Amino acid sequence: MDRPLGKLYLIPTLLGDTAVESVIPKGTLEVVREIRFFVVENVRTARRMLSRMSMPCPIDELEFVEIDKHHPQNPDFMTFLGPALEGRNIGLMSEAGVPCVADPGAYVVGLAHQAGIRVVPLVGPNAMTLALMAAGFNGQSFCFHGYLPIKGPERVNAIRSIERRSAQMNETELFIETPFRNNAMLDAILKTCHNNTEVCVACDLTTSEETVVSKTVGEWKKTKYDFDKRPAVFLIYSCLK
Repeated sequence: MDRPLGKLYLIPTLLGDTAVESVIPKGTLEVVREIRFFVVENVRTARRMLSRMSMPCPIDELEFVEIDKHHPQNPDFMTFLGPALEGRNIGLMSEAGVPCVADPGAYVVGLAHQAGIRVVPLVGPNAMTLALMAAGFNGQSFCFHGYLPIKGPERVNAIRSIERRSAQMNETELFIETPFRNNAMLDAILKTCHNNTEVCVACDLTTSEETVVSKTVGEWKKTKYDFDKRPAVFLIYSCLK
């Protein structure tokens, strides 16, 4: 008789320094504590996160394999999912939030589907969803753009395109930035967008430092702000006709 395949669990992690039990549901933690093989972006941070999740066994007894986020298309299926063929469950972890959203883990999930391995997403925090909930913008139609270009002219063109798309489609546009460039990003948004376009900055979500501010561009221009080095999601919603 063939051995049943293991499952691939998509494990949410913390978005910041906060108590695990206040963000990760009990049922999710119970599943994670039964897993012994993990596919991760970084072994060191994954080990630290699993320690915070109070694994019942020594962390040194767990097995890890890293995804190369720059070249995730590793052809070696067995490296990532071999244990599932032996009936063992596997955990896929992101560096922050949920796997496969602004995260290279989608490749591993695709392999699992090809092999007939059941993929199980577990409940936990997602910065984009939380920001969309808290912004007060259109939650029925939205688009996540990932990172915008860094260079000035390309960034300005991207912001203009996003603002125009929002107005044409009545859609909320979401994107992220490297934390030390947050202030420069907001400066660029305020210099580029129309005064009645709405902008939300959602920082340090789920932590004690959580800040969510929604204002029109005109209102932002009158506001002092400093979001330097704080994990953030930016949202734009344009009512232009």
